[in-house]
Amino acid sequence: MGQAAFFDLDKTVIARASMAAFGAPFYKGGLISKTTVMRALYSQLVYKHLGASEQKLERIRKSVLELTRGWEQVKVRQIVEEALARTVDPILYREALDEIDAHQAAGRRVWLISASPEEIVRPLGRYVGVDGVIASRAAVDTDGLYTGEMEQYVYGPFKAEAIIEIAKKEDLDLEECWAYSDSITDEPMLSVVGHPVAINPDRALAKLAKEKGWEIRHFDATVHLAERRGMLTKRRTAAITGVTAVTASGALAIGWWVGRHRRLVVEKAS
Repeated sequence: MGQAAFFDLDKTVIARASMAAFGAPFYKGGLISKTTVMRALYSQLVYKHLGASEQKLERIRKSVLELTRGWEQVKVRQIVEEALARTVDPILYREALDEIDAHQAAGRRVWLISASPEEIVRPLGRYVGVDGVIASRAAVDTDGLYTGEMEQYVYGPFKAEAIIEIAKKEDLDLEECWAYSDSITDEPMLSVVGHPVAINPDRALAKLAKEKGWEIRHFDATVHLAERRGMLTKRRTAAITGVTAVTASGALAIGWWVGRHRRLVVEKAS
């Protein structure tokens, strides 16, 4: 059976709530007002310092659905694609990217699993190089406009259900899988795997993690993906150069030994 790793997005892979992070691009694109941007920033501060709860997230979900009613899905996707690098790069956790790379290097597939809309999560998943994405999906009418309803809400127990479904399809051993999240609302997701990891946990999750003996990690270093890729390329180049130098040195040593041995044979023959 296979192994995999499942990462929550907000405050686990990126340092902010993804919807709040895209407030400025949506404003510039004419979708929301300055007042809405300020409200999003305020909600982000509350979320950061007080953590999430079912009631808070439900209020946010309803307000987002009401806000996006009538938006063109095509326009939202266009804005996200155009603004992705400059919006996401400054808030990517280096430790999360390192963890993703380590899992993939070990042969494990990696999924992002988030309550955020797939219009944001899917391109972000491609950007950071994960293998799959599970995200919320808003309903769209025949004209391509959001209806204000939700077709799929990937939240709380629904994340756990999605992971179990993937495990069945991919023949995964959940006891040998990892899950990462910052919020107590993701307790179901963390509980279905054998290696749950609380990342920057809110108070409720920190308490639960200590009680259950789950690993607790703190991600705080953000990095630009292009810069990080450049550093990784330099490291790989240095490693290859080092191996080449060692190989060359070895070849020279062997060549010297062979030449020396031949001379000794010739001298003895004489």
